Amino acid sequence: MSTIPSEDECIRILLDEGVHSRVVSHVCTVMRVAEAIAMRCGADLTLVRAGALLHDLGRGRTHGIGHGVVGAQRARELGLPEALVLIVQKHVGAGITPENAIELGLPPLDYMPSTMEERIVCHADNLVDDDRVITSQEAYLDFIGKGLEEQGGRMLEMHRTLSDACGVDIDELTPGIDLKGRGPCSKYL
Repeated sequence: MSTIPSEDECIRILLDEGVHSRVVSHVCTVMRVAEAIAMRCGADLTLVRAGALLHDLGRGRTHGIGHGVVGAQRARELGLPEALVLIVQKHVGAGITPENAIELGLPPLDYMPSTMEERIVCHADNLVDDDRVITSQEAYLDFIGKGLEEQGGRMLEMHRTLSDACGVDIDELTPGIDLKGRGPCSKYL
C-alpha cells in the first residue's frame, strides 16, 4: 500500500495488528484533535488523519516506550508511505533526541518531529489523555509528574509553534471539537 490509507483502512490495520479497542478510541480522539489543528494550520489533512489513527500501531505488540519504533517498522512492512511511517516513529512524548533514545534503549535515531504534520500528530497525542481532551497545561503537568521536565518544556514549545502557525492558541480550538463526528471512528468514540 503506497498510498495513504483511508480512515476505514487505518481502523482495519489497527484491528488486524491486535490493537485494543481502548487504544482505537484514543487514536480516534487524537485524530479529531489533529484534524482541527491541521485544518487551521493548512497542513496535509489526509496525512494527518492517517498519522493520528496509526500513531499507536506499535501498541498491538508493546505498550512500552518503543511502541513508536515497533509501529514504524510495522508500517514500513505494510508498505505505507514514508511520511506516514515517520509520524508513527516520531510521535512519542514531545519527540526523542538521539541522545535520549540511546538512554532509553531505542535505536540511536532522531525521533524529533520536524514536519508540520509530524508536530500536529505528536502534539494532538499529548493533548489526549486516553480519550479525553486536555489542555497544554494539563499535559505539561503530566510530563512534570513523570519527572520529564525537559520533554514537558519541548511540548510547550511545540504548542507555541503550532499555535503561532494556526493563528490561535490550540487550547482555544480544542473545546469546540466534535469528538463523535462521523465515519468509522464514530463507533469507537
